[in-house]
Amino acid sequence: MATINGKDIHKLVVACDAGMGSSVMLASTLRKQLGKSGVTVEHTPVNSIPADADVVVCHSGLAARARLVAPDKPIVPFQIFLGDPAVTRVVKAIQQGTDLNV
Repeated sequence: MATINGKDIHKLVVACDAGMGSSVMLASTLRKQLGKSGVTVEHTPVNSIPADADVVVCHSGLAARARLVAPDKPIVPFQIFLGDPAVTRVVKAIQQGTDLNV
């Protein structure tokens, strides 16, 4: 299990299969929630995760692919696109500057 402190997250990437549908919706929601934190939120296809991502959020069905593309990045898998507890933990860690265990 890896740990990253919310204060060390400057770029959060939401990855999905094609990078156009569900990830756009979740990225927009996260931008609103993290607007005052200074964190950049991007959406991307899982096969194109940028090297400068600090943490990657993706559907649990894509987590294995995300780990292959970005093996050195913390990957946070979730089940539901809106209101998932895993995503809530990421937001809370960033807002409060606490540790996020992934």
